[in-house]
Amino acid sequence: MNIKILYFARIKEAVNYSTEDITLPNDIATITALKNYLAQRGETWANLFNGKQTVRAAINHELVADLATIKAGDEVAFFPPVTGG
Repeated sequence: MNIKILYFARIKEAVNYSTEDITLPNDIATITALKNYLAQRGETWANLFNGKQTVRAAINHELVADLATIKAGDEVAFFPPVTGG
C-alpha cells in the first residue's frame, strides 16, 4: 500500500525532511501500526514513535485517533500536540 507521510514541527526537525512517499507492508493498517513500523527505522525514529512522546496524526487533513485505519493513497500527517494561550 502506498501512502504519503508529512512531518511537522519537532518531528520534521528530527527526521530532517517534511514528506515522503512510502510503500507499507500489507499488515500496516492503523496509525498505531504505522507508528510502530516507523519506530523500527532507528533510534531517532524510535524516540519519536515509541509512545513515550505524544504524536498526533491526521489522515487526509482530518485529526484521527491512533486506531484510525489507513488506506492506499492516504496522506498521513504527524505533528506534536498543539498548545495555545
